[in-house]
Amino acid sequence: MTRISVVTGASGGIGRAVARRLAARGDTVALLARGEEGLDGAAEDVRRAGGVALPIEVDVADYQAVDAAADRVEKELGPIGLWVNNAFSSVFAPFVEIEMPEFVRTTEVSYLGYVYGTRAALSRMRTRDQGVIVQVGSALAYRGIPLQSAYCGAKHAIQGFTESLRVELLHEKSNVHVTMVQMPAVNTPQFGWVLSRLPRRAQPVPPIYQPEVAARAVEYAADHPKRREYWVGGSTALTLAANAIAPGILDRYLARTGFKGQQTEQRRSPDQPANLWEPADERTDAGAHGDFDDRSSDRSLQLWASQHHGVLAAAGAGLVAAGAAWAFGRR
Repeated sequence: MTRISVVTGASGGIGRAVARRLAARGDTVALLARGEEGLDGAAEDVRRAGGVALPIEVDVADYQAVDAAADRVEKELGPIGLWVNNAFSSVFAPFVEIEMPEFVRTTEVSYLGYVYGTRAALSRMRTRDQGVIVQVGSALAYRGIPLQSAYCGAKHAIQGFTESLRVELLHEKSNVHVTMVQMPAVNTPQFGWVLSRLPRRAQPVPPIYQPEVAARAVEYAADHPKRREYWVGGSTALTLAANAIAPGILDRYLARTGFKGQQTEQRRSPDQPANLWEPADERTDAGAHGDFDDRSSDRSLQLWASQHHGVLAAAGAGLVAAGAAWAFGRR
């Protein structure tokens, strides 16, 4: 049976790659985003991959619009089986240089957009007692970094919200599942269209991964949603481990490196588009990839490890047993 999947932020970046991945496996995909050209490009990608696409222009910061989009999906395509929350916006600037309406807007899109999408999906899935919600998160859900206070705040909020909801669903013994995928730095178009007040062009902090790596992680999470979360990229695992063990040291390290590390050597163009208030892909389709293909990896050993805990545990137990046998033989 064909699964009906909804992807928010589907016109570019991770959302675009996820939509393609789901279509290639046979899902019918509803694409939610603001930019007309980006949506058209994403719909064409889905069709080329062999899937059925339903592009819907919607601002995820508007709950009524999101709920109406969910209604349209169910009327035109059928019951929603998977909902992927991915849409976001941000501001690259020190906190004191961010105007309060910009901070509010970032929070409405990047946090409340997830809340609204989750509510729209859950209100339909709970009546059927089945469905999966995947929250596309970030290592920044656990570790705040400079110049991205609004985005980090939203990701932290999504983490807490998702944990609360997960426990409520467990209490209900519900067959609706929610899981989170914590992403590393990904080569997406956002660095060329995010609202920025930095002197130089914004960049993801290396190591950088291609959006297809993120899409594989989302697909796997959608198929194995009983795991509470997945980590993508060795940098995510190292960041979360360091933050758990020595957050104060990490504070000082980021104070020294976090400003320069998020900027290239090129001056930022004053004409750079900003998608906070209006979509940057309204007239130009940016696709899934950003400008860092030559520095980005298309694979992640850590992602494989995150998906194969059982195999690794068995292998570890085997090594321990073999070591014990060897030691006993020596004795």
